[in-house]
Amino acid sequence: MGKDDGSAMTFTAKILLLGSGELGREFVISAKRLGAYVIACDSYPGAPAMQMADEAEVFPMLDADRLRAVIERHAPDFVVPEIEAIRTEVLEEVEAAGQIVVPSARAAAMTMNRDRIRDLAADELGLRTSRYRYAEMLEQAQDGAAFAGFPCVMKPVMSSSGKGQSVVRGPGDVAAAWDYAVANMRGDRVRVIVEQFIDFDYEITLLTVRTREGVLFCPPIGHVQEAGDYRESWQPAPMKREHLAEAQAMATRVVDDLGGYGIFGVEFFVCADGVIFSELSPRPHDTGMVTSIGQPLSEFDLHARAVLGLPIPKIGMNAPAAASAVILADRHSADFSFEGIGDALALGRTDVRIFGKPTTRPGRRMGVALATDEDVDSARALARAAAANVVIRYR
Repeated sequence: MGKDDGSAMTFTAKILLLGSGELGREFVISAKRLGAYVIACDSYPGAPAMQMADEAEVFPMLDADRLRAVIERHAPDFVVPEIEAIRTEVLEEVEAAGQIVVPSARAAAMTMNRDRIRDLAADELGLRTSRYRYAEMLEQAQDGAAFAGFPCVMKPVMSSSGKGQSVVRGPGDVAAAWDYAVANMRGDRVRVIVEQFIDFDYEITLLTVRTREGVLFCPPIGHVQEAGDYRESWQPAPMKREHLAEAQAMATRVVDDLGGYGIFGVEFFVCADGVIFSELSPRPHDTGMVTSIGQPLSEFDLHARAVLGLPIPKIGMNAPAAASAVILADRHSADFSFEGIGDALALGRTDVRIFGKPTTRPGRRMGVALATDEDVDSARALARAAAANVVIRYR
C-alpha cells in the first residue's frame, strides 16, 4: 500500500470495487476520505460509484477471464465485492495466491447463493431458521411448497433487492411464482428456495462489523419491504433486550465462521418466542442507508475502516431516532431531472442522497430521503414527507 505505479500520487490503499451501485458509491466516498485509490467496476458505464472513483472498468463480473485480468492488471490491496453476481471461484483463486478479498472469498462464495448461507446457518451452526427446500424445476418447487406449507415464500437463491421474491398463497400460485423467480434471478444457475412463511412480529437488519479487535454492532434497523424490496428503514428498531442479545449472538457466530473484516448486513425475523435467522450480506446493506444520518460513522465509514484496519470508536447515534424513505422512479427514461430537493431539506433534520443512476425504470430506487427526530414514528413520518417532496421530472 502506498505509491501509485510510477507516479507522484500517494494513497493509503488501492481498492478494486466489484459492483458500482448506490451502496458502492457511498463506500467509495468513505474510502476516499481515508486516502484510498478506488477502481470501480460494473457492467455498464457511468454507474453511481464510478462517478466518485479514480478509475472505472466496465465488464460483466460473471466473466471469469475478464475478472481475473482486471485484478491482475490493477494489483489492488483489497478486492471489495459490492454485488453478489461475481465469478467467486476467481476470488478464491486470487485469494489463495495472496490477494485480500473483503471480507473473504469464502464469504463471497457462501453468500452469492442463498442456499449455501442458509445451509451454513441451519445445518452447520444450528441457528434457528424457517423450514425450507430448494428447487431447480417446477415440480421440485411444487414439492417444496407442500413441505414448507401455505402460505410460503419463493425466491431465487441469487438475486438482489428482493427481485424475484413472492408469497405463494396456495398450490395454484406455485407456477407463477416459479416463473417470476426464474425471470428475476441473477447469475447463470436456475435454483430457487421455497421457505416457510414466518408470521413474525417484525424484521430487522443487524449491521455487524467484524474488526481485528472483535465484533461490533450498530443499533438494530427496522424496515418495510414491498415486493421484496426495501422502502423504509429506521433506527433503532425497538426490541426486547433478550431478543437483541440473541440476534447478536447468532450474527457473531455466522460472521466469525465466514471470517475476514468488514460490515455484514444480517437479517432476522423477530417473533414473540425469539429470533429467526433470515439472510446475510457481507457488505453494506440497503436498509443501512439510514446510518448516513443516524450515526456519526455510517455503515460505509465502518466498512472502510474495518477493511483498512483502522480504529472504530464506540458506535452510537446522532439523535434518538433516524429513518430513511426511498425515492422511486415510475417509468423508463434516460432524460430526467430532480425537483423539490430544497423543499425536502427545508423540513429540517432531513437530508437527501441522489444516487446518480443514468436511467430510470418503474420501481427503481433513484435516491433516499433521511431524517432524525425524537422518536421512531416521528422520524419515519419526516423521512416520508421529505421523500414525497423530491419529484422526478421526465423530459
